[in-house]
Amino acid sequence: MRTSLHAAHVAAGAKIVDFAGWEMPVEYLGVRAEHLAVRERCGLFDVSHMGQIEVTGPGARDFLQTTLTNDITRIGPGQAQYTLLPDDDGGVIDDLLAYALLDRFLLVVNASNIDACVGRITGLAPAGVEVVNRSPHVGMLALQGPAWAKALTPVASPEPFSLQYMEATEASVAGVPCLVARTGYTGEPGVEIMCDADQAPAVWDALMGTPDRPDAAGLGARDTLRLEMGYPLYGNELSRDRSPIPAGLKWACDLKHGGFPGAERMQREAENGTPEKLVGIMLTERGIPRGGCPVLVGGEPAGIVTSGTLSPSLGVGAGLAYVSSEHAERGTRLEVDVRGKPKAAEVVTLPMVDSSPRKEHHS
Repeated sequence: MRTSLHAAHVAAGAKIVDFAGWEMPVEYLGVRAEHLAVRERCGLFDVSHMGQIEVTGPGARDFLQTTLTNDITRIGPGQAQYTLLPDDDGGVIDDLLAYALLDRFLLVVNASNIDACVGRITGLAPAGVEVVNRSPHVGMLALQGPAWAKALTPVASPEPFSLQYMEATEASVAGVPCLVARTGYTGEPGVEIMCDADQAPAVWDALMGTPDRPDAAGLGARDTLRLEMGYPLYGNELSRDRSPIPAGLKWACDLKHGGFPGAERMQREAENGTPEKLVGIMLTERGIPRGGCPVLVGGEPAGIVTSGTLSPSLGVGAGLAYVSSEHAERGTRLEVDVRGKPKAAEVVTLPMVDSSPRKEHHS
């Protein structure tokens, strides 16, 4: 499958790879350059492959309250929330963003899980609640970095500065009706812009034509950016094999009220602990941890790396790993088996880079 921006990526010289059945740009000029552009200034991603599911009807909010893990009653029109879709045993079908809009709820899910999410939500929906898969008809761009507003302002109306984190509003971008949300998965300030798929190229071209144009960024930089922040990726850190609790996502689970599938298991794990925990790791010698590398303590198995890279911001090998809970404390010395060679590492605090709000460049 291809997004409506495929021709723009090819024209820009992108390296195209298969991702969850989509032909997507993994990089343009290089992952490191695109990563640093987002951290320091501004980058533009095509994330149109992600799923868009609309839930409507008078009982939609009550239905989602008993279907998703977070407390959706805490958000009103124009607000978004990170949440998860659990299976009956409390495993994770997907993690997603839920947007409360004036007349509907919009769920933005991972590309690889669109069918699973649509099937699960449709199967649980009561009479009077309608679930519609809008994914083929929606284009989505992520404009991320401290200078996002400088890039967006010349082509947007009204100006987006008043949006706070996890808020969304309808706006015109390059004359195209859009939903603009202060969301993203890079750890930097920015927005995600949703519109009709066939009009996404006009939005892309307009943003690329502004005086403070962003750098085109591919999925490679998107992955390294989220990894430095410790954000989980479905299929790596999240799966049906584990509940959200060992991944450190208790905060996204409304265990006080419960009522959603798997809530009892999650409550039990939150109270009693789990055999393993997701942690950040950083090598203290040369090497790059990769997903699937064994984690060792004193030469004995202690866990497994789920995601790893050479951190563009820090210049060292870094990753996320599930390790035995007794070895999950910050500063714990570990080894990572990289191609048969143990590399010294330690558990580090997440995020790995400064998470304090960066100054946004509005002018």
